[in-house]
Amino acid sequence: MSAAPTTRVLRVLHLEDSDADHELAMLHLQRAGLRVDVRRVDTLPAYTQALAEESWDLVLSDFNLPGCTGLDAQDVLRQSGRLIPFILVSGEIGEDTAVAAMRNGASDYLLKNNLARLAPAVEHAISAMREHTARLKADRELAASRQQLSELAQHLQTSVEMERAAIAREIHDDVGGSLTAIKFDLAWIGRHVEDEAVRKRVASALDTVAHAVDASQRIMHNLRPAILEQGLVPALQWMCAQFEKRNPALAVKFLSSHDAVQVPAGVPLVAYRFAQEALTNVSKHAQATRVTVDLSVSRGVMSLEVQDNGRGLAPGDLAKARSFGLRGLNERAITVGGWVDISSSAAGTVLMLSVPLGAGDQAGLFDQDDDHDPTGWGGAAP
Repeated sequence: MSAAPTTRVLRVLHLEDSDADHELAMLHLQRAGLRVDVRRVDTLPAYTQALAEESWDLVLSDFNLPGCTGLDAQDVLRQSGRLIPFILVSGEIGEDTAVAAMRNGASDYLLKNNLARLAPAVEHAISAMREHTARLKADRELAASRQQLSELAQHLQTSVEMERAAIAREIHDDVGGSLTAIKFDLAWIGRHVEDEAVRKRVASALDTVAHAVDASQRIMHNLRPAILEQGLVPALQWMCAQFEKRNPALAVKFLSSHDAVQVPAGVPLVAYRFAQEALTNVSKHAQATRVTVDLSVSRGVMSLEVQDNGRGLAPGDLAKARSFGLRGLNERAITVGGWVDISSSAAGTVLMLSVPLGAGDQAGLFDQDDDHDPTGWGGAAP
């Protein structure tokens, strides 16, 4: 199907050293109904200057020119970075040369003894370039949109962690302090009353307060894992132990190549949340009986692997509309310059977080809040 006739005036740059050949080419374009505004140049420097000075819809170039060839002209156009259709026109051109020109991005090549094809070639080249330009623009807009969505997701992850830290701080400062004060008051009352019934009620109230303190600590650890202040390895060990207590039918094994790892700020929290989300997915969906959490550092990369022996992921699991947990893992990893790999089979699933330890410039996006330690809530004796 031929391209629709071009009705607007086309700005054509013609590199041609023969007046007769130039006039003949323009005559063929005009006879085809094309309106052209043409500028003819006959040397490579003049051609280079014309490219830089003005905008063009099309470049026509002879092949044999004084001091250069059409391929040289094509190289100049490519190096300029401008997207302009380039058609090579020559009295004679070898097949190898024609192939080289097309590989370098030429829109078409014609022989001067067959200029009847010139107008259709021009219309097709311009139409193809418009489609190519529109495609590039759409790709750029799509890439920009994806980047914005990724940045938004990372911002939301950061905001969530900051909000969790703020809530944990409120629990520590207000709820924890109030419960500790109540504990002291109840203990004082218990020491100063003679009535045995009152003593029993005070003891019961102290038990209730103790349960409330434990609940506050548990909530605080879920919101903001203070155990991370002891280091990533102890934090993961503690998490695995707690997970196994809550899921007695699921054996959890923690492995580490180091007793302690030095990682950039922000990485411990991302690694902790990764393991937390991975273990939660195992308990909810994997139907596994065994899970291994393996932390290692090798060749400047920290790797955290969570592997289970469950049923594996179905092909459509990651594409589910509300499969935000696994997607969130990757967004968390990006905030510290890392990435997440997922592999699954009938033998189980492996989730791996990898973080280059030289990614410190991107780390530390999460509030670290090292100035409070909620682990001691309610720990003072009455």
